[in-house]
Amino acid sequence: MKYVKSISLFLIYPLLALGIGFYAGVKSSPFFYLDRLPQESPAPAEDSVEEPDVGDQGIQAAGPEPVLESGTQQAEAVPEPTDPSAEAEEVLFTPETLCVDTEYVLEETDILYHTVVETTWRLPDKYVGMNREQFLQAMEVYESFPPLSELERGFIGLEVLSFSRERVVVRMNYKFVQPSSSFYLAVYDNEVIVYLEDMQTVYIETDIRLDSLPNDVQQSIIDMMWIKDEEALYSFLENYSS
Repeated sequence: MKYVKSISLFLIYPLLALGIGFYAGVKSSPFFYLDRLPQESPAPAEDSVEEPDVGDQGIQAAGPEPVLESGTQQAEAVPEPTDPSAEAEEVLFTPETLCVDTEYVLEETDILYHTVVETTWRLPDKYVGMNREQFLQAMEVYESFPPLSELERGFIGLEVLSFSRERVVVRMNYKFVQPSSSFYLAVYDNEVIVYLEDMQTVYIETDIRLDSLPNDVQQSIIDMMWIKDEEALYSFLENYSS
């Protein structure tokens, strides 16, 4: 038995030492042969996009136009067509204005006898360049403050019949002065004027200044001096006219 046991120990110790040596060799081999192991190549760096060189104005150097997928050049922007109706509407609402070539037609109407006399005149300079609204306003002012010469003729009002750049027509209404048997003298802007017997219709505008007359005559005229007939009227005018 002792012989068998000694043989067993003799076999076990060498085998154990062999196993330990083999294990140590396997573990130490990477350390001694590290330079012989395959080296991993570094991962390639991501492709960087190089920014184009920009000039002072922030625009890339000129180059070919971009090409579409179909191979044709990119079409330039085409302006949208304008609407003809919009242009027509704008022209329609453009106000017409009078010019030096505009015909100025006056229809002088006698409201008592219903007669009309039409006369074409050169357009007065003060109306040149006016549109319809401005011209109507000017006519309203004229009707409200007519010249004394018009009042002498019996002017009572007016009406604008038509307005265009080519022709403007104004109807002037008159109640023409009729002869009367008596008259009245009055003062207007320090000048003597003659009214018909209705004391409203101007018959004559004189150049006799009120302050050039005697004081008693001045007061009579201020109070509407009555003249009995046409003969007495012209006698007075002849005596005091300068």
